[in-house]
Amino acid sequence: MHTTDLTETRTRIAAKLVGRERELELTLAAVAAGRDIVLEGPPGTSKTTMLRAITDEWGIPLLFVEGNADLTPAKLVGHHNPARVLREDYSADNFVAGPLVEAMQTGGFLYIEEFNRAPEDTLNTLLAAMADRSIAVPRVGSIAAQPTFRVIASMNPYDNMGTTRLSTSVHDRLNRLAIGYQDDDAERGIVTLRTDADGPLGRELTVDAVALTRATREHPDVRQGSSVRGAIDCVLVGLQLAGLRGVRDAGDPGYPALVYDAMVVSLSGRIHLDEAAETTPERVLREIWEDRFILNPAAAAPG
Repeated sequence: MHTTDLTETRTRIAAKLVGRERELELTLAAVAAGRDIVLEGPPGTSKTTMLRAITDEWGIPLLFVEGNADLTPAKLVGHHNPARVLREDYSADNFVAGPLVEAMQTGGFLYIEEFNRAPEDTLNTLLAAMADRSIAVPRVGSIAAQPTFRVIASMNPYDNMGTTRLSTSVHDRLNRLAIGYQDDDAERGIVTLRTDADGPLGRELTVDAVALTRATREHPDVRQGSSVRGAIDCVLVGLQLAGLRGVRDAGDPGYPALVYDAMVVSLSGRIHLDEAAETTPERVLREIWEDRFILNPAAAAPG
């Protein structure tokens, strides 16, 4: 792709994202160069949003695959229709393309989430597709990829349970970009965009929800804190509670309790405690809430 065209593409895509300028530029440069890439970062860090914006701009499909122990090579590549095989025997016409073959034929991005949870033999199926941009399918023949075909993988660096150690061969065929959480301002922007929370109550609830969610990532008993999705849900639940309880603004005496209840609902299932921690998600959230509303009330004061 010409540099001028790529610059214009970046500008159009960036207009659809909150922040992520550097990550977008690096990812776009890699895929425009014809490379495959693994995006390594926790959930809720705009990886999917960024990829969807790129594929929408290019007018190509984004095919999702969840990496897990059940992802066999046959599920990834495809299979022959059993009923037609019984009637007609094996042929290219009764082959049902899997997401890998579909992405190759349509020139789409094959996006494999939780990449390191897929079995090693399944990941090895990708080697030829990444190295040669073609694969050989028994009884079908060689399938060549369209020029825009890419393999995009994502991994969560905080989660090692049930994961597979990637082979050197797989690592050698993938570029890598580490993606962390966005800063406070960007996360508030995302929450505002996703919730349409406005007015004094909505704005204050957004500030508190983002601060409390970010605090879950710093707590010593938490192995992995919540993504910005937790803050989004905290605001949405909080606004509904405000309507039910008649809380009109953050100066209402019932506002702190409202925030606590909203964060228990939205964050308790999203934080993962350290295995050695002798506590519960609710206790951790109570500590975080008390730090903001009781020990340091100025931080939570309206305005």
